[in-house]
Amino acid sequence: MYAITDFIINEKIRDKQVRLIDADGSQRGIVPIEFARKLADEKQLDLVKIAPDANPPVCKLVNYSKFKYELVKKEKEARKKQKIIVTKEIRISLNIDTHDLNVKMKKAAQFLNDGNKVKLSIRFKGRELGRTDLANDLINKFKDTLKEIGNVEKAAVFENRSVFLTFAPILKN
Repeated sequence: MYAITDFIINEKIRDKQVRLIDADGSQRGIVPIEFARKLADEKQLDLVKIAPDANPPVCKLVNYSKFKYELVKKEKEARKKQKIIVTKEIRISLNIDTHDLNVKMKKAAQFLNDGNKVKLSIRFKGRELGRTDLANDLINKFKDTLKEIGNVEKAAVFENRSVFLTFAPILKN
């Protein structure tokens, strides 16, 4: 979608020929720019270049202030319908107790039910780096618990002294 300032109007259009669309949306065909400007003056409308990259460029006869207003209105409506997805992070260590792990899994399930993504990070301290099999067990427990409400979006990635895994909510229709 174009920003409102991207449109070239009336005398600023420098092309020799344009494809003209009338105010009611009907095609006028490819016409010289002088004819298009004269037609715009007769109908007391503005000539707006709506597709500058086309060959020849497409111009439309519109009331420019009304055209801008409708574009702003459409953009606001599009923003209203837009869903912002937030990524929530849950950090656990390798030697986490079962009750603490259950609390973290319930919190992750709550985040997924709210429509957010969940990033699970497991930090390794000291000699825990040699026990990556325990991290895989924790990851599998998380996967099993959250399989009905979320699926793995990004598989487990080992970075420095951490493992990262991302869950995305399953969309319900």
